Amino acid sequence: MLNSRTPLLQRILALLAVVVIVKVTVAVVLGYREYIPPDFNSDFLHGRESYFAHDYQWAFYPHIISGPVTLILGLILISNRFRTRFPQWHRRLGRVQVFCVLLLVSPSGLWMAWYAAPGPVAGISFAILSVLTGACVVLGWQAAVKRRFAIHRVWMGRCFVLLCSAVVLRVVGGLGSVGGVQSDWYDPLASWASWVVPLVAFEMRGWRQFHHSIRPAQNSTT
Repeated sequence: MLNSRTPLLQRILALLAVVVIVKVTVAVVLGYREYIPPDFNSDFLHGRESYFAHDYQWAFYPHIISGPVTLILGLILISNRFRTRFPQWHRRLGRVQVFCVLLLVSPSGLWMAWYAAPGPVAGISFAILSVLTGACVVLGWQAAVKRRFAIHRVWMGRCFVLLCSAVVLRVVGGLGSVGGVQSDWYDPLASWASWVVPLVAFEMRGWRQFHHSIRPAQNSTT
């Protein structure tokens, strides 16, 4: 009975995750009216007026434009149904995803990390996140070129999990605001938890799937 309910539960959780990602992404995009033109009384841009017009804006605007694009593309590209029914579109959109992540999201995120409002601990987290995201998309692209599609899907899955850290961070931040959390450690901790926890969960899920896949083979040899 438990095994029969597991696929249904996984589908429900996946649907809820999609709803949260889309809802947060739409909310973020609707908030861009505070950035064009820049409103330095807004939460994110508060205190950034002194350096925004110099170099920060050249990372900020590409990041906020490409970020939502990669999230929506990621939702489409991880769909097995879309991949099997529209393989050519999967490849085309995949190229767009690689371009956006490698040339826009990761470099701009790395640049913005040095200006992280919560401080250097959060900045280090965002810098590592940017590098790992770019590395995952490169390794995923290389695997696809070599037609190692199973490995390609794993690396691009990791990339998407890391991209979703932006969604997780806003959810965690919202929970902190609702809960009235007022602590200097909360935002730096949230910056690390937003990508480390989902990535660990992804790796644990992959390990369980691998373990279950080799168990029948082991049983057949005994």
